[in-house]
Amino acid sequence: MALAFALLCLGSATILVVPLAFRDLIDSGFGKGVAAGGGLLGTDSLDSQFVALFGLALLWAVAVAGRYYMVSWVGERVTADLRSAVYARVLGQSPQFFETLQTGEVLSRLTADTTLIQTVVGSSVSMGLRSLFQFVGGMVMLAVTSVQLFGLIAGLLLLLALPIILIGRRVRRLSRESQDRIADASALAGEILNAMPTVQAFTQEAAEARRFGERSETSFRTAVRRTRVRALLTALIIAAVMGTIIFVLWIGARQVQAGSLSLGELGAFVIYAALVAGGVGTLAEVWGDVMRASGATERLMELLHAESAIREAVAPRAPQRAAQVAIDFEHVVFCYPARPHVRALDDICLHIEPGERVALVGPSGAGKTSLLQVLLRYYEVSAGCIRLNGQDIRELALHALRGSIAIVPQDPVIFSASALENIRYGRPAASDDEVIAAARAAAADEFIARLPEGYATFLGERGTRLSGGQRQRIAIARAMLKGAQVLLLDEATSALDAESEILVQQGLAAAMQGRTTLIIAHRLATVQQVDRIVVIDGGRIVETGTPADLRRQGGLYARLAALQLAP
Repeated sequence: MALAFALLCLGSATILVVPLAFRDLIDSGFGKGVAAGGGLLGTDSLDSQFVALFGLALLWAVAVAGRYYMVSWVGERVTADLRSAVYARVLGQSPQFFETLQTGEVLSRLTADTTLIQTVVGSSVSMGLRSLFQFVGGMVMLAVTSVQLFGLIAGLLLLLALPIILIGRRVRRLSRESQDRIADASALAGEILNAMPTVQAFTQEAAEARRFGERSETSFRTAVRRTRVRALLTALIIAAVMGTIIFVLWIGARQVQAGSLSLGELGAFVIYAALVAGGVGTLAEVWGDVMRASGATERLMELLHAESAIREAVAPRAPQRAAQVAIDFEHVVFCYPARPHVRALDDICLHIEPGERVALVGPSGAGKTSLLQVLLRYYEVSAGCIRLNGQDIRELALHALRGSIAIVPQDPVIFSASALENIRYGRPAASDDEVIAAARAAAADEFIARLPEGYATFLGERGTRLSGGQRQRIAIARAMLKGAQVLLLDEATSALDAESEILVQQGLAAAMQGRTTLIIAHRLATVQQVDRIVVIDGGRIVETGTPADLRRQGGLYARLAALQLAP
């Protein structure tokens, strides 16, 4: 930046010297150097002045090229750093953050908004600074050339400053609105493209195309309003400045006729006025870009300054080193931020022994998944606390807490990578042999081996090349590879056929050995071999015991078992 600024100063100074050279040429070379015979006096001196002019042109060219390279480099560097910083900030947010902000909106800010900033920092700012130096330097040289004419220009330009500033603010507001509308369209496109099978199954292609077209049209109308105001701003600046300069030049021409100003001085004044006018025209364009980028910057700064709802402890502690983990839920109350008056968990008290396998059973919406989410600290409990081996999880380092827990979600995520890398995501340092061993334990090896390139096969975006059951077995292998002390299974076998389920259950049984395991299950047949079943209804624990005990009690579990299990 310092080098770019030095080259900017050099280039600006060089171009400001040129009119002085022309003044000398006009006054000494042309105005006074004509002899009686019609030849030019001082030809060698005249030639040297033209050579000097060419030298100035070369110096200016080198300075401009160097400045362009340096400023463009800075623009690219700032944009790359800004994207990385914003993305890293977004990755640290809790699920609550994404309840109201769509991923398409985030992607729009990371791409479209940063591109605008790149344009300004890497190009427009450079042009703006050059034009600003050109404008200020030109005004100074105008004052040196003729104080009277300079005074007229300065006074008239000051009168024009207020309307220009007011219109500029309007451009900024419209620029922010325009970027918001572009982001709306991007968010919709991202959502629909990820749901194409559903869209096509319900024959909604035309409706979705129409909906996207409506958002694009709204974006277009907003952009047109912004462009209209920006065009008005540019026209006002250029017309006002050019009108001012033409008026002042008219005054100067009258002074030359009166003999109070030399022809060379007027020539230099004309060139400086042209530099000032050119500088103002460019500044008008750049100001519009800056106002547009300022709206994009506001949107990026919102992400960059966003604070996660989940805060790290001031002095986080490491989890106790133990072969197995005990879990205690002590009077836990939890309400989702979007529903602060509805208790998803209501006074949950539950002690899980080290290595115990506990199944969470109950109707949909009872609070089973919420229990896992607060254990992982995706959300903070509203009251009470959760302890691992006696340590409050809010006192533990967040990465250490989650590092000690492996989870198989109901809807597994498959990344756009190979089967090998998808499983290795559970433990990036794992060897290929360890990955393959985990796949075999999860009954995933048999179908991976049949893929075109085996473990190196690309699985497609969101695992589109796999069936639902195959995706789930990849997720199970990933969790098993992680080797965490606590294992969470959220309907881990829900998408498997009967044969695959038997194989995976065998793998899960091996994975649960020596690990504290929490299992969410709607299919009661999958949890008959656990140590204990906890029945949750309406956010409360209503029953607990072994499957046989609960069936004898005749409560909610017995009713569910009567519906699902053969007598």
